[in-house]
Amino acid sequence: MKHRIKLVLGAFLLLTSLYPATLRAQVRVGVGRGTETPLSNDELLNYANPKDYEITGLTMTGTRYLDPNSLVSLSGLKVGDKIRIPGEAVGSAVRKLMESGLLDNVELFANHAGEGKVTLMFRAQERPRLYRVTFLGVKKGEQDQLKDKVKLNLGKIVSNTITKNTQMAVRKFFVDKGYLNTKVKITTIPDSARNNATMRVLVDKGQKVKIAKISFEGRDEVEESAVRMKLKSTKEKRFGRLFSPSKFVPKKYEEDKQKLIEYYNKLGYRDAAIEHDTIIHNSNNTISINMTLNEGHKYYYRNVDFSGNYLYPATRLRDVLGIQKGDVYNPEDLEKKLNGNPGQDLSSLYMDDGYLYYNAQPIEKSIDGDSIDLEIRIFEGKQASINRIILNGNTKTSDHVVMRSIRTLPGQKFSKTNLIRTQRELATLGYFDPEKIGINPIPQNDGTVDVEYTVEEKPSDQIELSGGWGGYVGFVGTLGLTFNNFSARNIPNFSAWRPLPAGDGQRVQLRFQANGSQYQVYSLSFTEPWLGGRKPNALSVSASHTVYRTFYDPTNPLSIYQSLKGRKPTGSYTNTAITVGLGRQLKVPDDFFTLSNSLSYQRYDLNNLDLFYIGYSNGISNNFTFNTTLSRNSIDNPQFPRSGSSFTLSGSFTPPYSAFRTVTTTEKPEDRYKFVEYHKWMFDASWFQTVFGKLVLNARAHMGFLGSYNKRTAIGPFERFVLGGSGLAGQGQFALAQDIIGLRGYDDRSVYTADYDRVPTTNARSQGGVVYNKFVTELRYPISLNPSATIFVLTFLEAGNNWASYKQYNPFDLKRSVGFGARIFMPAFGLIGIDYGYGFDKIPGIKDKASGQFHFTIGQQFR
Repeated sequence: MKHRIKLVLGAFLLLTSLYPATLRAQVRVGVGRGTETPLSNDELLNYANPKDYEITGLTMTGTRYLDPNSLVSLSGLKVGDKIRIPGEAVGSAVRKLMESGLLDNVELFANHAGEGKVTLMFRAQERPRLYRVTFLGVKKGEQDQLKDKVKLNLGKIVSNTITKNTQMAVRKFFVDKGYLNTKVKITTIPDSARNNATMRVLVDKGQKVKIAKISFEGRDEVEESAVRMKLKSTKEKRFGRLFSPSKFVPKKYEEDKQKLIEYYNKLGYRDAAIEHDTIIHNSNNTISINMTLNEGHKYYYRNVDFSGNYLYPATRLRDVLGIQKGDVYNPEDLEKKLNGNPGQDLSSLYMDDGYLYYNAQPIEKSIDGDSIDLEIRIFEGKQASINRIILNGNTKTSDHVVMRSIRTLPGQKFSKTNLIRTQRELATLGYFDPEKIGINPIPQNDGTVDVEYTVEEKPSDQIELSGGWGGYVGFVGTLGLTFNNFSARNIPNFSAWRPLPAGDGQRVQLRFQANGSQYQVYSLSFTEPWLGGRKPNALSVSASHTVYRTFYDPTNPLSIYQSLKGRKPTGSYTNTAITVGLGRQLKVPDDFFTLSNSLSYQRYDLNNLDLFYIGYSNGISNNFTFNTTLSRNSIDNPQFPRSGSSFTLSGSFTPPYSAFRTVTTTEKPEDRYKFVEYHKWMFDASWFQTVFGKLVLNARAHMGFLGSYNKRTAIGPFERFVLGGSGLAGQGQFALAQDIIGLRGYDDRSVYTADYDRVPTTNARSQGGVVYNKFVTELRYPISLNPSATIFVLTFLEAGNNWASYKQYNPFDLKRSVGFGARIFMPAFGLIGIDYGYGFDKIPGIKDKASGQFHFTIGQQFR
């Protein structure tokens, strides 16, 4: 007869003595009902004579979501193991299961299975899983931010660790916002029926803790204002503080203290330290900070020696380093001179000659009073050549398009400068995210190096789409398509269409603009940046056709507002243009320079329409132009430049027809302008420099000059400058063969200085000027550098003017404005901008007093 016995093993007193007190009450260990030879209590609880048993069976019950076999393996036991009862092995198995954090309770039952054999069964109770998280005591927006910050995954097992980490993360979130006294209480509400739990996070933020006073002791050598300025995120409470509000954030405070010491180090105070700082909590929910400084002595360089240098003499190294005896000791500047200024630092001297393994270690050899002797220990290593180039991430762009921009080619000596230059060239292609271009030199055992470039494709094609109903003119709209990574050779290969053939770096642009039946523009252009595939010789071909009609009837002033249906135009104008250009990269003075030349032909056909307000309303004008442009571009990022510069100098020349014919005052305009004659010069320069952090300064200068070949011939109406407003060409303005220049804070086409200080008429303003100047200073700060939407804000100072003749030209007579704005660059739509400009100066007949206005731009940079 089989006996059924259930015992509590006294042997597990050992288990409970070893198990943490917090879990001890959650564990019950017992002996299950035997199915073989009956056991007595004495057999299992014989402490003086423990027995060994072989495990013949091992199971897990009670689980709903967890894998039983995986849990059994966590116990450390397996079938065939021999264990001692009573003994540590059984207690250890239960302890491991509980320490996994997956279970709330574990019971262990032993079933006798014969002489010296036993089967074990674990009965487990799983911890509940997270079903919902609710935040109480905070605003809706803060709840959304907390969900992103804490990142609690629903369905995850609720453990003490998760609860504690959540509590700490929520509190840290608000402490970092200045709520130092934040209290967080978390309650877990279980639902045993579904084995899940709801986590309720109750937050009591309290009030922001602001800084009442910051005082310094021991500050003697450095101005207090400079010290306070370095505490960028730790500011005293005062009226009117907007951009750097006073709130105490412990993390920012620690960073500010480190920046303060770094500032002292830059000034030569090598031993500067904050001996101690005290934070005093005031009763009015503010704190006071008392900081004791030890500035130490100011140090200077005395002798700079080198060791380990065999390739270059010490005199050459000193010239590159640029440190003179008596210079202020500045460790940060020293590091930049050693490694932090590509192309000009000491590391470039070696690494540009293949010495990849070069290393320089500055050692303070001697300190005598306020003087420091420095020894720079150099390890030159061996020259390394490039073995192979590895490309990763160019899923759309062909390898040869990337490779032709890479300046580190197999077989060449390793060059740090070429590595940095390649990174810049890949960024300016516009096909990859500039922030995610990775460069990884991989040294090989044979003394060579592989260079791995990692890129991430980004959308580069653009679409311009706008439309509406323009009342008396009917439909108004623009459709523009720009494919910046086109592949003409893959046109027959339909498998390469995504949705058009792409990957070869060619550019195709199509544009259609219509303003009812009054104004229409059709244009097409194609650019091959590497003609022949061997050198960066850019071939460009473009064609356009413009139609402009007017329906105005002088005998009926209201005719322009009436329906145009069925009416014939009273006047028309067409402009057909074609341009062919070829550009190439120069090697001298450096390879940032490019030279491009183009030939263009434009045919203007006027039919009963005096667009130029000079009595020229019927006739055909032909414009043959040769254009040459010298430019240099070294900016680091086309969407948001932080460094570098660009400038462009261009000249446009028509044949000097007046040298071969006589022009009389009685000559009709249609004869005088049958062949357009002028020479035109344009200069544009832009410079970028990081001020500090992410703040970037951009300074620009723009100039344009239009002239005739001799004094007998007046400057014609073509290619003049129109200044003012956003710089966008409005209805019909593209057809006028003019340069539209923006000047924020003033009306479109309004900035103009006429001859002899006369108030310019509307017609004169529309005709434009022959010389203009414009100067701009901008401060830019990025909000997002995501390639899908690059966003930055800016503030600007701007000044410019436009003159009708060189007699009136005065480069100091400028119309000034100030303002702020924002730019959004989206690959699909180009650059979108909005600005508010306040113009200070009057313009006779247009602007009687200082005033401001908003400007909107799309698809262009302000020039």
